Amino acid sequence: MAKSCWRPCVEDSLGRVDGLLWHKDLVNHAYGEFSMAVIQANNVLEDQSQLESGPLGSTSSSPQGTFVGVYDGHAGNEASRFISHNLFPNLKTIVSEHQEVSENVVKKAFAATEEGFLSLVKKQWRSKPHMASVGSCCLVGVLCNGLLYVANAGDSRVVLGRENRGTKEVEAIQLSKEHNANIESVRDELHSLHPNDPQIVVQKHKVWRVKGIIQVSRSIGDAYLKRTEFNREPLTSKYRLTEPFYKPILSSEPEITVHKLRPQDQFLIFASDGLWEHLRNQDAVDIVRNFPRNGIAKRLVKAALQEAAKKREMRYTDLTKISQGVRRHFHDDITVIVLFIDSYLINRRSFSSCPISVRGRVTSAANS
Repeated sequence: MAKSCWRPCVEDSLGRVDGLLWHKDLVNHAYGEFSMAVIQANNVLEDQSQLESGPLGSTSSSPQGTFVGVYDGHAGNEASRFISHNLFPNLKTIVSEHQEVSENVVKKAFAATEEGFLSLVKKQWRSKPHMASVGSCCLVGVLCNGLLYVANAGDSRVVLGRENRGTKEVEAIQLSKEHNANIESVRDELHSLHPNDPQIVVQKHKVWRVKGIIQVSRSIGDAYLKRTEFNREPLTSKYRLTEPFYKPILSSEPEITVHKLRPQDQFLIFASDGLWEHLRNQDAVDIVRNFPRNGIAKRLVKAALQEAAKKREMRYTDLTKISQGVRRHFHDDITVIVLFIDSYLINRRSFSSCPISVRGRVTSAANS
């Protein structure tokens, strides 16, 4: 029988914790308000996330804006934790050098973070060979000067809620491109990049996987599928390929889209795949549209858990009593950041608000 994970509610300066749920109900950022929530399902929380609002560089003349990051780890949390501590500082350094935010700047920040993590893997190869098998999807949004830069490597997703001025309905518009082998276009891309490898994607138990191992084709980390030096002992045989490879199988380069924010753009939902596994884009947008802003990220998490419970023909209340680790059989870690957009603030050139830095987390007790 699964043990209960109930714990008393704890309030701290960084958010509220209810057992395996952490949430920040409503806070101001440079362009409006945001709500944030994280629910743990794995033995160790593999999702990491952050919101930074204020200067995007390190100099007085650096542009200001809001940065959102959702990092969905796999095979461990080391890569996602590394990204949460290094990607934004890397971005600030590169923004300071270029004195602007651009597609090229964001790509350079991803590349610097990837290189930093692979260097760590190499340094710890003998003592911690499992680091070569750890990776993370990486979704980033940067709002600056009326533009939204979306960069994605993996299968997290950002969805825009835009009001239709004619019907007054709020439509769901997906702004990110995903890199999951279950998407036909992703398989086609892999085949074109690896024309001499008929086993580049393999279907197992009705799920397509790259080399029969991993579902995503882009990530930060997963060194064993990028450098042959890590595709050998002492890495566990589960991750070692039987045949050599001569160029990286996975890529860390994000696909980037640039969106000019419009007055009818009302909010953005950034979330890890754990949410989208259970909620459709429009369903999530309808929830944000129809309920109060305060605690809306937590409400989206609850909606996803209700769907997960329904699929297993169990009650939602029973699902919430299942402990981490066992919980992973019902749903993944879920991270949600809902960013509300004030069109007046988007067009403002000066900022009077204090810098903000928030990281999604759960208590250490939840990881015990």
